[in-house]
Amino acid sequence: MGVLADSAIREMIDNGAIRATVPVIDAQVQPASLDLRLGNRAWRVRASFLTGDQRTVHDRLSEFEMHQIDLTDGAVLEKGCVYVVPLMESLDLPDDVQAVANAKSSTGRLDLLTRTITDGGTEFDRIPSGYTGPLYAEICPRSFSVLVRPGMRLNQIRFRRGQAVLTDKELTQLHLNSPLVDGPAVIDQGLGFSVDLIPAKGDLVGYRAKPHTGVIDLDRIGAYDPAEYWEPIHTKDGRIILDPGAFYILVSREAVHIPPDFAAEMAPYLAMVGEFRVHYAGFFDPGFGHANAGGEGSRGVLEVRCHEAPFVLEHGQVVGRLVYERMECQPDRIYGADLKSNYQGQGLKLSKHFKA
Repeated sequence: MGVLADSAIREMIDNGAIRATVPVIDAQVQPASLDLRLGNRAWRVRASFLTGDQRTVHDRLSEFEMHQIDLTDGAVLEKGCVYVVPLMESLDLPDDVQAVANAKSSTGRLDLLTRTITDGGTEFDRIPSGYTGPLYAEICPRSFSVLVRPGMRLNQIRFRRGQAVLTDKELTQLHLNSPLVDGPAVIDQGLGFSVDLIPAKGDLVGYRAKPHTGVIDLDRIGAYDPAEYWEPIHTKDGRIILDPGAFYILVSREAVHIPPDFAAEMAPYLAMVGEFRVHYAGFFDPGFGHANAGGEGSRGVLEVRCHEAPFVLEHGQVVGRLVYERMECQPDRIYGADLKSNYQGQGLKLSKHFKA
């Protein structure tokens, strides 16, 4: 019982539980997840939608389609628009395996809302056990227009058998055996984490997306000047005011550790603490920030969007929680050990598309 590791994912590829129109490459297989690739075309749709029971995405596209876009030579997905893109991967899940999807870290840090939808689906990003059929990405660029091509990997999928989530009692014991944060652990339906607005050096605490910017080519790594896309946020009193509709990159006060035989998912905190969302990309792989993988704890980058009203965010305020899950077995490779891991040991950091 638990989250399936990379070895089990490869077995699923070999036995046809995971299928693809173009063969899956090794770089897609992560320690506890599989990267999903965009197909060759996109539909611009009038609104986000779920298919609903007994209905297919193809059927619903005929209701909401505005036009189709060929992605073969690259195409721009415009800020504020909603697109549906068939993925190269499809599933034929066993009856005892379910799946959950999420945006990749670099996707979330660009405020690129990316969710997975399926035939007969009544929830985003949740695929029931035994599902057989195609996968689609719903993409809505919120802050920046982006250039995409077939094969780009914007979201990822995890597979589970049975109940994998640790109870608070189990999580407390895990923290005693292998500290999960570099300070006191606040455990309540997961491991709580707070925002850092009093940095050890200087007064830079985050970034706010600028409203009118150029297109970002998602294949260009380290190519863009942050000053053209982001406004730095400074504070000397440990507080900032979030503006409704604005998107921020902040960082957690805690340095997080994920032991090699566990995985974690970032979940938003209770709505009653403030009108803001704290993440788009929420998977933490086994080994993230762990000493055995070359890390000494890694901060959680917070992708924050304020909703209805201006909101004062203060240093140390709890803004989210990490839900820890057991791995079915330890992965062959863990995050940061021998993988090209962009965010191991991270602090406040923009996506990999921007110059350091």
